[in-house]
Amino acid sequence: MRTIAQILKDSKTIAVVGLSNKPERASFGVAEYLQQQGYRIIPVNPAYDGQEILGERVYADLQAAADALATSGTRIDIVDCFRKSEDIPPLARDAIAIRAGCLWMQLEIENQAAADLARAAGLDVVMNHCLKIEHRSLNA
Repeated sequence: MRTIAQILKDSKTIAVVGLSNKPERASFGVAEYLQQQGYRIIPVNPAYDGQEILGERVYADLQAAADALATSGTRIDIVDCFRKSEDIPPLARDAIAIRAGCLWMQLEIENQAAADLARAAGLDVVMNHCLKIEHRSLNA
């Protein structure tokens, strides 16, 4: 398993599952920060499907996002989850199906069954960590 530093260094495209279009929400702040650091953000939220958040088209689910990116030869490196812990197992299965590199659960989000499933399929897994905080601490 790669370290958090290696994951961040090796990754370019981050699907943010549960990204809100409300600037006061944590998902928006994290995605905006990552975008400013040079990462490509792919919003995934069925409530905003077809709209744009942070200048990127929003997809209803990970498979739709992965299919759209595949036409340009781009893959999703990190699936960043802003969902409740109990909602993570289907996202882990989706992350495996699209061959993502890492399943990342934000602060206070942990699901061991989902983590075990993703790890068994070869994905790196990070639980209960904020991408923005980790990136900042490594680049401070």
